[in-house]
Amino acid sequence: MVLEMQPRSETANPSHVVNDFTLMVATKNGSGSQTSNEVLIRSLFRMGIPVSGKNLFPSNIKGLPTWYSIRASKDGYIGRKEYNEIAVTFNELTAAEDISKIPAGGVCIIPADWKWGQSRHDITYYELPVKETVTAAAVPQEFRDRIANMVYVGACAYLFGISMDVVRQALLDTFNQKEKPAMMNFGVVERAFNWAQANLPKRDPYVFEPMNETAGKILITGNEAAALGSLFGGVSVVAWYPITPSTSLVDGVLDYRHIRRDPDTGKETVAVVQAEDELAAIGMLIGAGWAGARAMTSTSGPGISLMAEFTGLAYFAEIPCVVWDVTRVGPSTGLPTRTGQGDLLFLYVLSHGDTRHVVLLPGSVGECFDMGWQSLDLAEQLQTPVFVMSDLDLGMNIWMSDPFAYPDKPIQRGKTLSKETLEGFIEQYGEWYRYKDYDQDGVGYRTIPGIDHPKAAYFTRGTGHNEKAIYSERSEDWVANLKRIHHKFETARAIVPQPVISNAGDQPARIGIISYGSNDPAIVEARELLAARGIQTDYLRVRALPLAASVYEFIRTHEQVLVIENNFDGQMAQIIRMESSENLSHLKSLSLGDSLPMTAQWIIDRIVQTEG
Repeated sequence: MVLEMQPRSETANPSHVVNDFTLMVATKNGSGSQTSNEVLIRSLFRMGIPVSGKNLFPSNIKGLPTWYSIRASKDGYIGRKEYNEIAVTFNELTAAEDISKIPAGGVCIIPADWKWGQSRHDITYYELPVKETVTAAAVPQEFRDRIANMVYVGACAYLFGISMDVVRQALLDTFNQKEKPAMMNFGVVERAFNWAQANLPKRDPYVFEPMNETAGKILITGNEAAALGSLFGGVSVVAWYPITPSTSLVDGVLDYRHIRRDPDTGKETVAVVQAEDELAAIGMLIGAGWAGARAMTSTSGPGISLMAEFTGLAYFAEIPCVVWDVTRVGPSTGLPTRTGQGDLLFLYVLSHGDTRHVVLLPGSVGECFDMGWQSLDLAEQLQTPVFVMSDLDLGMNIWMSDPFAYPDKPIQRGKTLSKETLEGFIEQYGEWYRYKDYDQDGVGYRTIPGIDHPKAAYFTRGTGHNEKAIYSERSEDWVANLKRIHHKFETARAIVPQPVISNAGDQPARIGIISYGSNDPAIVEARELLAARGIQTDYLRVRALPLAASVYEFIRTHEQVLVIENNFDGQMAQIIRMESSENLSHLKSLSLGDSLPMTAQWIIDRIVQTEG
């Protein structure tokens, strides 16, 4: 049984659809549509309407098709929808297919210059004189191609109820309050608005009306949030090599690093280095982490592959650093501008040999900020590389969020000995050995190079060594060292961000859902729609590896457990099974991996099938 989520009944012949529809813009990559789409999102945000955007763009610089979906939801849903009621078809190469996907009762906005006519009788067409409008606005020749998309902004503003004052302010927001470029664009918007008002009688039901659901909130991308979180967490060295979709994370560090200026001297306190490749980038991180700096990089799957050997060095030599993996779709070059969660298992066991890594899994831009500083704390507390796995959808798209909370505790440097504390340590224990487990938590004590104490120095080794940091190939030393390092991850299990659990009622529902990351908005929406149909579900969102004990308790208390994730192989389900000796026959993997953000409809269909 498949429960189809057709367009709402009021979509076919409705009288009024308010703040509950999606507008999709189809253009060519590099045509300037990103600015136009951002203006529309910021306009709706200014009207107090919950809004979200999804950018589907090609992996070339210019010319191929790109689609951008803007979803307004009075109920606050922010996941991707599988259909768009309104299509702005400004790419002649894809227009026929784009028009064919509009649901009955929908709207097509199309350039009149094409002289295409109207091929469907169950949708509303609005034809716009794009070239004439731009020419009449007296836009300089060199800007005309890129500013032409402002014509659909003006037409949409008239047709769907966005005031010119709101659009003007949104343009100023988009151009960082720079009056000249904002007003040049506004001239085209205003002319298109006036033309539409005079020539396009409204024949569709869709309208935006002011709400009060965005007061006190912000718009930001996940990559920007991660950059801010890292800066608030005291990052001091960033080394990276550009790769889609992670580059804008380091761009964010560059944009905001002024907040870390020394208050006395005014000098920057964050060093940002573009390395020659990903190997060099993580090599720099390891050197910086060993020297006591808080070090971070951002990359994506192919970069992670290149970092594997150095990651093993940092793991075994126990050097803190943070790697953000803003995932795209592989293997190989794969789909560089599409989203997925295919790196999860790779990150968890990265490098050759017996390794396990801490992997944080943010599910919102707020958690991107929090895990920006939490990851740096955990890296130093556990003396190990820490990965944060975001993805293209979360990292590059604009999301609505509550303002971020200032870190709720001081920077955690872990077991780092100064000259004074080293002296006290030796007085207490009669010794200090770098790789000895004094506290039975797997984590040794470390010194930072340059400490003025005769016993502060030690050899940092990526080769076999004993607890005194002395080179050793003795089997018993090797096994003892690995046991201690592995014990760290029992310690980590309790201090990494714990799962978020949402239960449908006081008693466990028959179905439990486990998921993580950017799947969360689709799952939240699907659970509410399923509940309206009488299907109750409980939900556990994993926020970190290693898995917390509560994950297995959740599995034990549910008759059926569905692990929902956006990769082809069901990697979280594999990890859950790999680390449990229990009978998990009631645990089922629901994996997607189609390169697009997950939708509530996909989840609903699969859950109903399991019930059928």
